[in-house]
Order: sequence, then structure tokens, then C-alpha cells
Amino acid sequence: MRTHTTRASDLDTVAGLNRDYIRAVQTSDVGWFREMLTEDFRCSLPDGSLIDRERFLERAARPLDISNLEVHDVEVRLLGDVAIVHARTTFSTADGHAASGRYTDVWWRRRTGWMAAAAHFTRRIE
Repeated sequence: MRTHTTRASDLDTVAGLNRDYIRAVQTSDVGWFREMLTEDFRCSLPDGSLIDRERFLERAARPLDISNLEVHDVEVRLLGDVAIVHARTTFSTADGHAASGRYTDVWWRRRTGWMAAAAHFTRRIE
């Protein structure tokens, strides 16, 4: 059975990984994603398509098509060796419109540490 200290430590670790994930998105840090995504990672895009790890890495390598990305209302839930992150975003589109969205990331604790197994995000122009 996990102690409260371990649970708090896991919450802090996943919250930090969430911040790192957002930074990697903002800076197109494919190296970080290559290290932190499971081999069978999947991402659901706002258009409803589902992409695999390689297609996600290709997208991550491109310059971001939004600016002023900010993350709000981050909630981390632990379910044993799985953590689910829910958050709200605000940003500007390439043509300067205000927009918002939500994302859900699924993290899986492996022997080597936490890795992202899945992501889903939405976008809405205000």
C-alpha cells in the first residue's frame, strides 16, 4: 500500500511532467517527447483523428501554430500506476483570435518512471 508521502510525491512528479510537456509543445522539443512517450502512444486531435507516436513526433517538430499558450485549472488524478491530467488552455490563433481548449493526458508509471501513454486535446475559437 502506498503512503501519503508517496502519493504526494507522485502528484508533484506528474504535475512537473505536465509543465514539461507544455514547455515541450511551446518549444517544439521533439527530443523530450521522444524520451517521454510510450512506444504505443496515441493522440486524439481536435478534428477527431487519432495519430500514433511517429505522427505526433512529426507534428511536434513543426513550429507551433498558436501563441500565448497558458494552462489553467490543472487537475492530476492518480489511479495506481496511471495518472490522468485534465486542464484548460487559453491561447491566440495564428491570425490573432482568442481561443481556448481542454486537454487530457494519460501517464503510466513504468519501471523507468512516468511516461505519457495518451493525449487528447480540443480547441475552440472565442
